[in-house]
Amino acid sequence: MAATAAATGTASSLLLSPRRSRGVASSSFRAAAPRFRSPRCVLGSEQLRVVDGGKRTGGVEPRGAVWRPKAPAQEARLAALPREARDSRMKIFSGTANRPLSQEIAAYLGVDLGKILIKRFADGEIYVQLQESVRGCDVFLVQPTCSPVNENLMELFIMIDACRRASARSITVVIPYFGYARADRKAQGREAITAKLAANLLTEAGSDRVIVCDIHSTQALGYFDIPVDHIYGQPVILDYLASKTISEDLVVVSPDVGGVVRARAFAKKLFDAPLAIVDKRRQGHNMSEVMHLIGDVKGKVAIMVDDMIDTAGTITSAAALLKQEGAEAVYACCTHAVFSPPAIERLSGGIFEEVIVTNSILLPEDKCFPQLTVLSMANLVAETIWHVHRDGSVPKYPYVTPTPRPYRVRTCSELQKWTRRNGFSAIVLPQFATEWRLVLQQLLLTFFFRLVYFWLLPTYSLSQN
Repeated sequence: MAATAAATGTASSLLLSPRRSRGVASSSFRAAAPRFRSPRCVLGSEQLRVVDGGKRTGGVEPRGAVWRPKAPAQEARLAALPREARDSRMKIFSGTANRPLSQEIAAYLGVDLGKILIKRFADGEIYVQLQESVRGCDVFLVQPTCSPVNENLMELFIMIDACRRASARSITVVIPYFGYARADRKAQGREAITAKLAANLLTEAGSDRVIVCDIHSTQALGYFDIPVDHIYGQPVILDYLASKTISEDLVVVSPDVGGVVRARAFAKKLFDAPLAIVDKRRQGHNMSEVMHLIGDVKGKVAIMVDDMIDTAGTITSAAALLKQEGAEAVYACCTHAVFSPPAIERLSGGIFEEVIVTNSILLPEDKCFPQLTVLSMANLVAETIWHVHRDGSVPKYPYVTPTPRPYRVRTCSELQKWTRRNGFSAIVLPQFATEWRLVLQQLLLTFFFRLVYFWLLPTYSLSQN
């Protein structure tokens, strides 16, 4: 679940230092991350909130607020966009699948969520009517096609058609979670490639562009005949992990061979951690069997990375194997929390120290459990919408990476070059340091070396002569 819509958040300090015995987290870890008797996730009136006991780094965010990753300031964004353009050219409408996420996106961009009427008749038919004019506007429709997949997908088609018939200049479909993405190939004969069919239907309905987040297979992006912007949700999770005090005994684990590329990129950004792979063989749909482990996890904190958690069979079996191989603690990280039964029972069984997901899918209260943490990805989606609206290049969201330790002491010439290039503020808040004490230490060391080189050494040489 991972600012206010524009504000940046900081995560609670969480110690991941493992104990030296097998399979049991240390007492210091338990003290830093106690078990909550009440669920950490509760359903608020406007959005899914994260309860962390009120212990947050800096203590600036109230209890129950959603933790959000660092992002550019909203004030700078609003200042760059004229008021008349904000009010008239960009329209954001939300379907019924995840309205809280749409509200966060609109608030981050400084616009009001568009007024739209969506209702269902007694026989199940869907009715959509725009409550405001979109003529000549850039329309963005936010609708994840999660469960119920077919209803949400059909609702999205009707929303697209309504905007097209209302003379919208462009229609961009924002799909945080793209359903049917797993049906991207023919594994057996006489199977349908439903991902291609869904892409064709979105195009034929009238959409001009698609924005998706962490699609199950990147080759499915080629199924679209219109431009597609792909957002990676890993930066949100990495930023959250970067705010913690992470142990050096860390290993990133891919729960299957297909996710090795994703896990390798994640490990590279997280202290360049080692990589382990769980090899499994699937017995049937929504069923899997873990075979063996490739890599070393003994005495380490394992962070499992995947794009989604559906029934949690794969990731739970892999976590059990990691425990058997001596992992001190296991964390599960994914972008999409599908959570089909019996996922909640498996994830809340105590095998995971924490399950970290994003709010790409709205989670009801009955799907929340004590180990669950939901991060908001509204800033990622809003940044992409902003660049699309301005006809600009959509940059890859920068990973917020923990600064490697030990820090490299920079010489005086390096500091001078950095200052000339970035200004005096670069010394106060440099990118290579996270605390002002480190900057002061570097300046003192530089002063000491220059004192020795320019004064003490010449004085010593003269005394010898």
